[in-house]
Amino acid sequence: MSELSINNEQVAHVLCGFISSEIRKFGYDRVVVGLSGGVDSSTSAFLAVRALGKENIIGILMPYKTSQPESRDHAMQVVDALGIRSLEVDITPMVNPYFALHPDMDRIRRGNVMARERMIVLYDQSHARKALVLGTSNKTEYLLGYTTLWGDMACAVNPLGDLYKTQVRSLARYLGVPGEIIRKPPSADLWKGQTDEEELGFTYEEVDRLLFHLIDKRLNPAELEEKGFQSKFVKRVTEMIQKSQYKRHLPVIAKLSDRTIDWDFRYPRDWGA
Repeated sequence: MSELSINNEQVAHVLCGFISSEIRKFGYDRVVVGLSGGVDSSTSAFLAVRALGKENIIGILMPYKTSQPESRDHAMQVVDALGIRSLEVDITPMVNPYFALHPDMDRIRRGNVMARERMIVLYDQSHARKALVLGTSNKTEYLLGYTTLWGDMACAVNPLGDLYKTQVRSLARYLGVPGEIIRKPPSADLWKGQTDEEELGFTYEEVDRLLFHLIDKRLNPAELEEKGFQSKFVKRVTEMIQKSQYKRHLPVIAKLSDRTIDWDFRYPRDWGA
């Protein structure tokens, strides 16, 4: 894993500066963070406290009735360790009426609905508290499309999006995130017993190493096989990246004018930030 090693002190310094700069240039000084009890949201919260101060961070817990009790316990460990304010909003009575209308919904659809409902809560609370939503998705999830569009992907600022999952774990240890949060099997906690790696069929360590060589080093399939990666694994991960490309961009706008948003009008200098 040496190729994925990071200088945690330097990364923390850069990301804290990023959070402070990006939040404040829009005229805000506080953020809301959805705390799931996982390593990603915990790491974002720890960075935010360093960047903005604990008085400017609000951690929001949003359990569903099937959420594991340890998820709440771990989220509250983060709240207590950082001394931040918190709010708990049970999304069960919000999503169950919709589930009742569609009793044939599979687990993926239900999970997507819950992820988007949680983002409704976060954006409402951000408005009520004059704050911005801080992102918690990592580079591995983004590249694989293992994240919900307009759900857990949604945010104003994301400090973790260029860190692979294994790098987030390393940074979390440096920041002092509780060890049991870092060590537990990653899970979106969308149904009982769900884990990311079981659902994906490979570990984050395995796929992060492949993604590093595929994306960062730009190795082709033949070169990846020379590195010891199985062709079926390379093909599957490559297809996941290709099929989820639409998730990594704002909706494409049909170009009609000379100054089309996101085609020509795209740089911060255009509007003074």
